[in-house]
Amino acid sequence: MGYVQNTKEMLIKAREEGYAVPAFNIHNLETIQVVVEAAAELRSPLILAATPGTMDYAGRAYIQAIAEIAAKEHDIPIALHLDHHETLASITESLNLGVKSVMIDGSHGLFEDNIAISKAVVNEAHKFGATVEAELGKLVGQEDDIIVKAEDAEYTDPDMAKEFSERTGIDSLAVAIGTGHGLYETKPNLDFDRLRKIRDVVDIPLVLHGASGISKEDVRKCISLGCAKVNVSTELKIPFSNSLREFLIENPNESDTRRYMGPAKEAMKKVAMEKIEMCMSNGKA
Repeated sequence: MGYVQNTKEMLIKAREEGYAVPAFNIHNLETIQVVVEAAAELRSPLILAATPGTMDYAGRAYIQAIAEIAAKEHDIPIALHLDHHETLASITESLNLGVKSVMIDGSHGLFEDNIAISKAVVNEAHKFGATVEAELGKLVGQEDDIIVKAEDAEYTDPDMAKEFSERTGIDSLAVAIGTGHGLYETKPNLDFDRLRKIRDVVDIPLVLHGASGISKEDVRKCISLGCAKVNVSTELKIPFSNSLREFLIENPNESDTRRYMGPAKEAMKKVAMEKIEMCMSNGKA
């Protein structure tokens, strides 16, 4: 496509054609290269998701520049997406750098407060031609510094989801139906009926967070019920770090970054390709 784009047409097309666009959490040059190469080989649209922690670690300008180069060198739709940002100020900083897809996460506050912050972000982001995702309900687990205990998790209420999307003007809605951030200690029990009800009353594409560890069958059922974006993070980190750890233990004298990063990238790429196939986005670029 040649440029980093927003996710509006990307997600509408996915919902209409019955697949989801994978949103992979990235952290640096290597992880961006891995998922972009996987998507390019499989001809899949791609969302590069960057949390506030990733931006603090790598730098907003660096991440923006790497994403723009990736989009310029590959003819697949690529979006750089702010994942779980909680302030208008941090989002505006990236909008000024050229980001075109943002998520404002006001799900930990009161309903009216979530509406207010989401609406403020929509008003600002739309001036830049950027799309906005928001979240209603709370997912158990940890994302950056946000920790939600099991007893504090809240499922998305369909009626509130309808009101929320209409009053805020958001472009996509992340829902809580029993998934969580991180890996699962027990098999998650997803509320497909709730998801079906949300899909029936909300006009915009839905987003599934916490897909690491969810079975392919369950993810595909969520896709069939309106989820046009599927977020994957932990399941990409594990093969990368495991491979890196093994290589350095087996080669204790190796100090060349290029040598030990290679196998880690390959291990992560294999999983990224599996997740693209799970989302059925291969061949949809």
